[in-house]
Amino acid sequence: MVQTAATLSQTESPARRQTRRGLAGVWLEFLGSMNLAITLLVVVSIASVIGTVLPQNQAYTEYLIQFGPFWFEVFRLLNLYDVYSAWWFLAIMGFLVLSTGVCISRHIPSVWREITRYRTHVREQSLMALSQKRRWRLAEGPDDAENVASAALQGHGFRTRTERRGDAVIVAGMKGAATRMGYVLTHVAVVVIALGALADGNIGLKIREMTGNLAVETRDLPLSQVPGDSWLPVGSGSFRGNVTIPEQSNSGVVFLQLRDGYVVQELPFEIVVEDFRIDHYPNGMPRSYESDLVLHDPALDEPIRQTISVNHPLTHRGHTIYQASFTDGGTQLDLTGHILDGSGQTLPIDGRVFEDMRLQLGGVERVLEINDFQLFNVNRDPRSVERTGARDEFVNVGPSFNYSLRDEAGQARDFHTYMAPVEVEERWYYLHGMRTDASQPFRYLHIPADENASMDTFMAFHQALHQRDRVRRAGQRAADAVLAQMGVANPDLASRVAGTTDDMVATLVEAGLGAVNARLEARLADASRPEMLRQFSQAVLQRTLFELYRESLAIRRGVSPDQLQIGADEQAFFEDAVNAVSGVADYGAPIIFEIDHFNHRQATGLQITKAPGKNVVYAGSAMLVAGLFMLFYVSQRRVWAMVRPGEGGGSELIMAGVNQRSPEAFEQEFETIANAVDGQIGRPEAGSARTEDQ
Repeated sequence: MVQTAATLSQTESPARRQTRRGLAGVWLEFLGSMNLAITLLVVVSIASVIGTVLPQNQAYTEYLIQFGPFWFEVFRLLNLYDVYSAWWFLAIMGFLVLSTGVCISRHIPSVWREITRYRTHVREQSLMALSQKRRWRLAEGPDDAENVASAALQGHGFRTRTERRGDAVIVAGMKGAATRMGYVLTHVAVVVIALGALADGNIGLKIREMTGNLAVETRDLPLSQVPGDSWLPVGSGSFRGNVTIPEQSNSGVVFLQLRDGYVVQELPFEIVVEDFRIDHYPNGMPRSYESDLVLHDPALDEPIRQTISVNHPLTHRGHTIYQASFTDGGTQLDLTGHILDGSGQTLPIDGRVFEDMRLQLGGVERVLEINDFQLFNVNRDPRSVERTGARDEFVNVGPSFNYSLRDEAGQARDFHTYMAPVEVEERWYYLHGMRTDASQPFRYLHIPADENASMDTFMAFHQALHQRDRVRRAGQRAADAVLAQMGVANPDLASRVAGTTDDMVATLVEAGLGAVNARLEARLADASRPEMLRQFSQAVLQRTLFELYRESLAIRRGVSPDQLQIGADEQAFFEDAVNAVSGVADYGAPIIFEIDHFNHRQATGLQITKAPGKNVVYAGSAMLVAGLFMLFYVSQRRVWAMVRPGEGGGSELIMAGVNQRSPEAFEQEFETIANAVDGQIGRPEAGSARTEDQ
């Protein structure tokens, strides 16, 4: 036959077909190998440990602060911040499904044969080669011997099958075949669990992002301004997100944290927070908190009302709502700002937490950012040990709020201000904390509270220090008084000293006591008697400050300075006020706020999850437990009975069995079966099976 080029091109040699079949066999052997499955399971286990130890789906800034720039970038490239949705984790899970599926398909036929085949093709030599065996010679015929053997096996839970081979009858018994099913069940469970993990792996979200249909939003925008390409519609797959809802407010979305931004996931229902409650321990730590929720679902005739708390979530339409956190919900604050330029002006402000306001302070625009409000501030009571001997007594020092002041360059300082005065070492102060970095603790300015529990006396004293005429007159009086005490009457010297004091007061207001001492040291560097001049200058400065304080206090009390009685309390207040004036210079803000009134409003933090693969994973886990139980606690036992006619009449019965997993336990079980046969047919032939088994 003549072959054309076409027929030659379409003809495949047997060697090539054998090569292709060989490659396919190699790949199937590789995919179904135990080594590959163990390797994949080890990698999955390591990834699960990482996903458990390392908090998942946090803001990138938190990871950057925690790990530093180098390790942050390494972990980011490895997708360790979202392990269970990482491409390599999903690829491993998919490969695990493929590998385990191939393994199941290859071994199920042999497992099925092992379960269903009774192995009736046995010979006497093979039975007598087993460790557990017995032989009987019966006067009864083979049919009676067969019935005795079948009854003994079935009475001990063995499934039997009888087959006649020539003049012999084989009764094959099998028990514990479920151990083979355990092998299949464990492998199927791995596939089911992996499929559940893939279902919860946000594959759809990743595909949308890769195709450009989804953009991660990185700006802090109001919900109404988030672009449409950063939204996920209802039914877009699994997710885990968070949303903060103030009391008497509602939300129909949840925010999903993705890398350095977020996307908005729509919900098929609307959540209304009617009320939020929190209970505290004596030390101020939260004891418990709960939210009263109302779910409005168009698919329901009536809304769902339920109270959720930690470990008691609400589940609806596959969405589970957890009580995760709490925060301020936009507390209304009535503030009074005391401008620190010496003018004595105040600035009333009505604001809310999380609200920003632009202020004109000294011709410079500042942005006031109200960040938080705390209704309770519980501190350890320092007097508890002295009073009762207890070390676990606490005192609530009242409300406070946090805010930031941002300048035109965008630089901000954080502040923490208490509403009521706080007792410190038996003195009462208004505490105003300041820090330049969020990683630093607050440093507090202590402004003394007057007899009316207000800052008015201090603010009047602070204002007086800025009025140059009053400072100059007070300095003149102070210089005259100090020189008189020294027995020196020199008006010119008193005038020069008063001028120097005026300069020191201005330095105190602008830069604090440290700057005053530094300038004084520089001025006295070339003096002939610097120590005497230093003491003299400090005495005049102290007397000047006291004159201004007494004058301010007299004006507030409506009396003349000469009529004012200065006691120990007034003297202590003066010393605290001077220290506070020095601290104002380092406070770093042109204004100090105090809270007049507030309308407290809280917000609940909810975590909402949707995991369609959760029940699949649970089912796979149950299958895995059942399969492992079958593998480890169920063993397959086989017992054969061979019945054949005896040489001199009657019949001969040979019974033997095997169990490779638990030979000691099977020895007792086989002995029980043999004893059951003994009970029906009498003692075994002397010197036969019993002697051999010993």
